[in-house]
Amino acid sequence: MNRNALIGRIEEKKILNNALNSGKAELVAVIGRRRVGKTFLVKSVYGDQIDFDITGIQHATRKEQLRNFMLQIAKFSAGSFPISEPKDWLGAFYLLSKFLESKQKQGKTIVFLDELPWLATHKSGFLKGLSWFWNSWATDQEIIVVICGSAASWMIKHVVHHKGGLHNRITKRIYLKPFDLAETELFLKAGNMNFDRYQILHLYMAMGGIPHYLNEIEPGKSAAQNIDAICFSENGVLWDEFPKLFASLFENSEAHVKVVRALADRQRGLPRAEIVRISRLPEGGGTSTVIEELMHSGFISSYQPFGKKKKDILYRLTDEFSLFYLQFMENNRQQGAGTWQQLSQTQHYVTWAGYAFENLCLKHLPQIKKGLGISGVFSTASSFLKKGPDAEEGIQFDLLIDRNDHVINICEIKFYTAEVTIDKATAMDYRNKIAAFKESTHTRKQVFLTMITTFGLKPTPHSLGLVDAELTMDTLFEPS
Repeated sequence: MNRNALIGRIEEKKILNNALNSGKAELVAVIGRRRVGKTFLVKSVYGDQIDFDITGIQHATRKEQLRNFMLQIAKFSAGSFPISEPKDWLGAFYLLSKFLESKQKQGKTIVFLDELPWLATHKSGFLKGLSWFWNSWATDQEIIVVICGSAASWMIKHVVHHKGGLHNRITKRIYLKPFDLAETELFLKAGNMNFDRYQILHLYMAMGGIPHYLNEIEPGKSAAQNIDAICFSENGVLWDEFPKLFASLFENSEAHVKVVRALADRQRGLPRAEIVRISRLPEGGGTSTVIEELMHSGFISSYQPFGKKKKDILYRLTDEFSLFYLQFMENNRQQGAGTWQQLSQTQHYVTWAGYAFENLCLKHLPQIKKGLGISGVFSTASSFLKKGPDAEEGIQFDLLIDRNDHVINICEIKFYTAEVTIDKATAMDYRNKIAAFKESTHTRKQVFLTMITTFGLKPTPHSLGLVDAELTMDTLFEPS
């Protein structure tokens, strides 16, 4: 396999190809976080069919962006198109329309505007120029205009929900997500890296499914060695990624980082009020906007606990790299070679691995449902937590799948280095918790205990008749 080949992205490729064959003008928005592979996707599908593309320059002035725009026209015209310096974006897009007309291309013209939030600087007039280009010229052409941006919340607010000339003009949209485990495995195999799935889990839990990060993994090294080199070496690509990551996506990113830090220390999630209290952000709409932006960009996720109302929603940090950085890298990056191999022997590692694996399972719910044979059954996923009275321990389940066929799967998620063994005391604990759950929720549905583990469950007399279904990490590697 070719490591430079486009891995996965089946639905996304279909959307781009449908735009190519639609017979009408298409305005396609591609939205996704930094380094998730947006540009690679577009250029892999359209390749040398692209007639003009430009990438915005971060922190550049309007004058610098305009100059960059005209230099790109000069590049694509190979000097055959007369260039003049436009005074504004209306003039720039007018020149672009004339250049594209001069090509007299058979078939669809393709324009690719990358990192749109950087092009559309404050009060620059870029979006007005783009609106004119689309409404006054492009809609009558055989053309695809692809607009792309890493600042997902900016793209949604200023483009998808634009109240001016671009309102309702987006014809197709792609929300590009990180690779899932199946795509990650394919990506690594394309680079001749034949890691077993336990090793891939470790890599994924530290770096997530971000192609740019995964591209740094080297064959011949273990997962621990790769994490050491990529994250804890000063020459590693992720050594200083965390501060750059948020600054590149959000204006006033300090508030976003405060929310992420608050959630990194509360593995079971936090309600909005607690996020405000811990991060010391002001109560009001500004904080809600920060939370929404982090959700749109894929850093945090919301979960509604079983039997609770929307006001009880909990937020969790589900971006693998951010959690890994705050748990391990931030205070240990100066320790030198072998840092991760030492840290991975600690109790702190065990706690993190359990939580990271739980997050990973929550992100692969379609695979879990497929493994349970219930893909066609409507269901909702949630967690369950009931505090115990005074000093007594409460009840907590990692994942509940509440099904329309009158069944609830109570899923216990365990990250172990070997098969999980359920002894007499553990079996009794599970039975008591399930009984307490039924009593607390008054559910009349059948309850199935489901174990999701790395290497499976070792059969014992205590697990027989208790565990109704078991899934291993292999289930999570199934294509979605």
